[in-house]
Amino acid sequence: MALTVNVHEAKTQLSRLLEAAAKGEEVVIARNGEPVARLVPIARARRAPGAARGRGRLTPGFFEPLPDEWLNTLEGGR
Repeated sequence: MALTVNVHEAKTQLSRLLEAAAKGEEVVIARNGEPVARLVPIARARRAPGAARGRGRLTPGFFEPLPDEWLNTLEGGR
């Protein structure tokens, strides 16, 4: 069952409502008794080590020295 609060209560109790939503409770914000928004936690993306393996490759040109004009720019020269 969702916790329904009006806009005024949501403004004054935002911290408490955020904690409730973070714990998995559904919080519905209503205006004049009509639901207008739902407060839900953001799902954290799960990262798996090595998930990008094989998606990129280095060509032999990667290991070549950079041109002098690039090096000068990177080092603050013009």
